[in-house]
Amino acid sequence: MGRIAAIPLVLVLLDRGGPRDCYWAALLFAGAAITDFLDGYLARKRGLVSVLGKFLDPLADKLIVTAVLVFMVALGRVPAWIVVVLIARDLAINGLRSVASAQGLVIAASDGGKIKTAFQLVAIMMLLIHFRYPVIGTSIQPIDYHRVGLVVLYLSMGVSVLSGAQYLRDFFSAVLRQPRPST
Repeated sequence: MGRIAAIPLVLVLLDRGGPRDCYWAALLFAGAAITDFLDGYLARKRGLVSVLGKFLDPLADKLIVTAVLVFMVALGRVPAWIVVVLIARDLAINGLRSVASAQGLVIAASDGGKIKTAFQLVAIMMLLIHFRYPVIGTSIQPIDYHRVGLVVLYLSMGVSVLSGAQYLRDFFSAVLRQPRPST
């Protein structure tokens, strides 16, 4: 619930658009990503996995990522077509999982999906920071966080498409392995 409540705060800070606001938006987004990891870890470790948690956790993840990416399209920070590809992949995978679940099949999260998520979260944090900042304590030139964020987002998109194909393959493989009813 906290991650869902953080969405408007991140968007307001992003909309204000100053370097300090963008920095705070990135920190708030990072905090939401960390609480996602901790929440899942603690729920599994303590055996507190619930139906509500199984519903809200992925919903919160998709909402915050989608809201921020769509808002960044409106700000001209991210090409719309990349966001369409990322959202379409997620919708397709969620649809496949729903169909599989209705057939009694489970399609587990793949390593590719986890890598996609990691790249996506890092990309979004970088894109939220947006401005150039020097690396503290070094003589390295300032880092253009927007440019680095776009590169990582492109990587995320590539992994997203590949992992989406893997999910499709796993889905059809599981469907073909199912025994057919005799007539």
